[in-house]
Amino acid sequence: MSEPRRIALRPLARILDARQKGENPDAIERENLRLRHEQQRDKLRQRAESRLFVMAVCFFAAFSAVAFKMSVLATSEPAEPSVATSGSSIISTRADIVDREGRVLATNLVTNALYVHPHELIDPAAAAEGLAAIFDDLDADMLLRRFSSGSRFMWIRGSISPEQQQLVHDLGEPGLLFGPREMRLYPNGAVAAHVLGGARFGEQAVNAAEILGVAGVEAEFDAELRDPNRNGQPLELSLDLTVQAAVEEVLAGGMTLMNAQGASAVLMDAHTGEVISLASLPDFDPNQRPRPLLEGDPSLSPLFNRAIQGVYELGSTYKLFTVAQALEEGLVNSETMIDTQGPLRMAGFNINDFHDYGPRLSVHDVLVRSSNIGTARLAQMIGPERQQDFLGRLGLLEAIDFDMIEARQGRPIYPSNWGQLSTMTISYGHGISATQLHLAAAYATMVNGGTRVTPTLQRQAGPQLGERIISEETSALLREMLRAVVRDEEGTANLAEIPGYEVGGKTGSADKPNPQGGYYEDRVIATFASVFPANDPDYVLVVTLDEPSISVLGETRRTAGWTAVPVAAEVIRRVAPLLGLAPQDIDPEVAYRLSSSSQ
Repeated sequence: MSEPRRIALRPLARILDARQKGENPDAIERENLRLRHEQQRDKLRQRAESRLFVMAVCFFAAFSAVAFKMSVLATSEPAEPSVATSGSSIISTRADIVDREGRVLATNLVTNALYVHPHELIDPAAAAEGLAAIFDDLDADMLLRRFSSGSRFMWIRGSISPEQQQLVHDLGEPGLLFGPREMRLYPNGAVAAHVLGGARFGEQAVNAAEILGVAGVEAEFDAELRDPNRNGQPLELSLDLTVQAAVEEVLAGGMTLMNAQGASAVLMDAHTGEVISLASLPDFDPNQRPRPLLEGDPSLSPLFNRAIQGVYELGSTYKLFTVAQALEEGLVNSETMIDTQGPLRMAGFNINDFHDYGPRLSVHDVLVRSSNIGTARLAQMIGPERQQDFLGRLGLLEAIDFDMIEARQGRPIYPSNWGQLSTMTISYGHGISATQLHLAAAYATMVNGGTRVTPTLQRQAGPQLGERIISEETSALLREMLRAVVRDEEGTANLAEIPGYEVGGKTGSADKPNPQGGYYEDRVIATFASVFPANDPDYVLVVTLDEPSISVLGETRRTAGWTAVPVAAEVIRRVAPLLGLAPQDIDPEVAYRLSSSSQ
């Protein structure tokens, strides 16, 4: 770049010219000096203006960023700032779980972990002996070997009680240290254990530990429960704690009385699908969750949830679906006479009834008296394709999308080749297996007016408006038939008649499959699917007993009418007042005694 042209202060040509004209040559120098100063001034002004412009742009950008951030904060929801515990990134918070009335089912308890710095122990042998005396499952020799391994840090306990903490403190060892953290607490012990599931410690630091759900709703809603943005908002379930406790108490007594290997029950709202109670026995205390079985039959573990993991043949409870489809499709009416002459032979197999009901029964009596032959005749009219489609629309051929991770394991089992023989046996609940939860949902659909209901553990704002499966007229007929099963002397569930409460339902007794093949001759799965109040059911209750057996008048009884039915009746008698259902058409004094005994 060339140098700018400079103006000489005293140019010789102009000076000579000025002298000839008689002018002062010094004026030329002053003029040139003035021009030079003006050029320098203009250059400096331009430079200053550029710098001011750049500074103005920077200030504008900074204030704009501040203004934008303030507007975002002003329009967003207020939230408490999250603070890490002692600099740890571990999320140690976990929301409570409460029942439909806000009663606590699971919460957190502030406690301490116990760890050791072996290099800081004054007397490692005494410390090992002292810890072994405090904690029964610790061995002093094993601890001493660990202390002498050269490690500078080791965990002793993820959580300890205040009493244990004081005993450890009294040992006086500076190398035994405590780390604060929260642990999961289930204040009701084993009540609703299978629903809640349980939790364990995940990632741990000295001053914090994350809590992870391992089963039940704790695992299903793990992300939501650990979300810091919940701001302490608990997870509200549809369960009722008092009803759950009553159901478990009656079920445990019934299991003992009926000499059953296991028992389970599902109580749900027939309109909203809300599960009010879900129980499985034997159970466990989630505060001390046992380890899963590593071998053998998993159903023998107390961790096994019979209500949603147990896939069983549910026997004659399926007859309701066969009758419902035949009525809905106009193949019969409730008074149509059906041939029940037995045995009914099909593809080399004989279908028989438990009793001889004579040559003909009405459709109404086929269900009330539980005729296998009559139900199979109805299934012949329906056919395999239509039967499979109907059961599929009821949700009986797929796992239920339920609020527990275990529900995914409860996948129904049915024949891959759904032929005529399968159609007939499936009509009365043999050759097809499902869970109690499937059965409860299907019965709710049958009696609530005919719209499909999906079970849920979350509170609902109102009735579910699912797909219509049957008409309201068909649903009304089914309610009358279920009521007759309990009310009539010929019904298979007359032991479920409760003073003041109209109960309807259907029994089912299915031979238990033998793992070696075939079925046991003296072991059954006994089920009673009940609805109440029968004229306009609000609730569905399904009770199942595994291998029940009771002696009546010197004779061994295993069928549902003698085992599951009386247990379910006692459950209804206990929980109906808790659900706000007052006894009807009963002496006031008797009603008061019934209500008082249920408290």
